[in-house]
Amino acid sequence: MLKGRSLLTWLDYTPEEIRYLLDLSKKIKAQRGALQRFSGKTLALLFEKRSTRTRCAFETAFGEEGGHPVFLSTDDIQLGAKESIEDTARVLGRMFNAIQFRGFKQSTVQTLAEYSGVPVYNGLTDDFHPTQALADMLTIEESCGSITGKHLVFIGDGRNNVARSLVVIGSKLGVHTTIITPPSLNPDPALLAQCKAFALLSGSRLTVSADTAAVSGADAVYTDVWASMGEEAKKAQRASLLKPYQVNSHLMEQTGRADTIFLHCLPAIRGEEVSAEIIDGPQSRVWDEAENRKHTIKALMLATLGLDNQ
Repeated sequence: MLKGRSLLTWLDYTPEEIRYLLDLSKKIKAQRGALQRFSGKTLALLFEKRSTRTRCAFETAFGEEGGHPVFLSTDDIQLGAKESIEDTARVLGRMFNAIQFRGFKQSTVQTLAEYSGVPVYNGLTDDFHPTQALADMLTIEESCGSITGKHLVFIGDGRNNVARSLVVIGSKLGVHTTIITPPSLNPDPALLAQCKAFALLSGSRLTVSADTAAVSGADAVYTDVWASMGEEAKKAQRASLLKPYQVNSHLMEQTGRADTIFLHCLPAIRGEEVSAEIIDGPQSRVWDEAENRKHTIKALMLATLGLDNQ
């Protein structure tokens, strides 16, 4: 169904295709076994940015099924330095069955996909974090039932890659998605316009607000660090701007529900974007969410390498 496809952003996938990957993820998670479906396959893991969950999810998902993942940092290869990204893509496409890229520019992962001739997976760029968003949808569905019609609230920097990815995948899958953020950190208007068109088709609502009261009725409340990788110099400014948007007991009470779950893509800074009592409390699903990175990434690779029926 998805053989040969890359995942650069969920903008390129239909709701039915995303739904297929979610259902496949559930099946794979239930198997909990090493079926050696990647035996004889190779995966290039290109990292410009450090990683815990993304690297571990790709390496363990591929390796436990008999595949050979190869980690390559910017200290190891000439990505965009002495060698163009196009040439690196051509070389890696001759040697590997698939490529994962985690770094800065969305244009880099797009170029890799264009010139490599093999599936390329966006493990995070400044613009999007699609594999994280798929794990988030699985986690919500496991905790709250079918995600269609559920209310997801992201609170914090509305421009960051996680918020942008949640807006896209939520609008495609019929998830009512609210972004609570200061006006200066509102999501890109062009992306919002695209997603509002998707929302019309799926029956979901897409809301952007500066008022924390918009958390009312949320099935899931999500946040992320206030300064993303590469924005460390802005940390003090962001902390001042986003302090009123901390996810704490008071904010969770504003949902008006005791069963609202808490999500975070991690790593988290307790005492900044979230209080310890919430991330370490009974409403938190962040550890399930982290584990689900592996199952959803394995589903993605199986489907795009044409191994999902084995």
